[in-house]
Amino acid sequence: MERLKDKVAVITGAGSGIGRSAAELMSRQGARVVVADHNTQAAEETAAIIEAAGGRALPVTVDVTDEGSVADMVAATISEFDGLHVLCNHVGGTNPRRDLDLLRMDMDEFDRAVSLNVRSTLLGARHAVPHMISAGGGSIINTASVAALVGDVLQTSYGAVKAAVVSITKSIAVQYGPQNVRCNAIAPGAVMTPAPENNLPEDVVEALRRGNALPYLGSPEDIGHTMVFLASDESRYLTGQLLVVDGGMTMQSSAAPGRRAMLPG
Repeated sequence: MERLKDKVAVITGAGSGIGRSAAELMSRQGARVVVADHNTQAAEETAAIIEAAGGRALPVTVDVTDEGSVADMVAATISEFDGLHVLCNHVGGTNPRRDLDLLRMDMDEFDRAVSLNVRSTLLGARHAVPHMISAGGGSIINTASVAALVGDVLQTSYGAVKAAVVSITKSIAVQYGPQNVRCNAIAPGAVMTPAPENNLPEDVVEALRRGNALPYLGSPEDIGHTMVFLASDESRYLTGQLLVVDGGMTMQSSAAPGRRAMLPG
C-alpha cells in the first residue's frame, strides 16, 4: 500500500540518520522526496539510494538558517515536482561540549542553537505553507526532543530551543488549520543514530537503555515510521500535538530500574 502516493515531501537533514531513514521510508510509501542537507555529498547519497530502489528523489543543498537558501529549496521542489505536501523540519542540535549548565554555557552556542533549531523551523514552515494551501492542505512535522520536557545537567540551550519548537508547532497548527495545513512535532528519546553509536561509551549507552521502559534503544527507523504516519492521511485529525517516541524514558520513574530487582523470581 502506498500511503503517501501523489505526495511531495521535503525533508531537511536527510543526508544521514533519522532524516535519511524518513526519506527512504516515505519514498517506499510512494512520495517523491526532496533530500535536503547542508552536506551536498550526503544528500546525493541518500537520493541515490532512493533512486536505486525505484523511487524519485531530488538532492538539494540547503542552509536552513538562511532564508534565501530555504526559499531556493522550496522553489527547487516546486520546479521539479510541481507541489509540496509534506515538510519535515528535522535539522537541529547543539554542541554538548559548549552547551553546558547555566553558569558555564557558551552564549555564542546559545545563539547558534536558536538559529539552527528555532529559526530553521520557522523558515521552513514560512516558505512551505503557501504551497500547501495551494495544494489543498499539507503536513508539517517538526523534530523536537524529550529535552523539551525534562531538566538536565547540561545542554541548557538544547532543552530551551526544543521547547520553542513545540510552541511554534502549536501556533502553526492553530493559524493554518482552517486551510487544512496540519503541524505536529515528534520528541525522540535515545535513538542510536551514527553519532551516538560512534561517540558514546558503552556504559553510557547501557545507562540510557536502563532508563527506558522498553528493553532496547530506538533506531532511526522508529522515528522515520512515525514521520510517515504524520505525513499520511491516516493522521488527518491530528494537529498541534507532540508525539513522544522515547521507549518510555520520560514516563518511567527514575527508581523503576532499581526496583525491578525487588520483584520475586
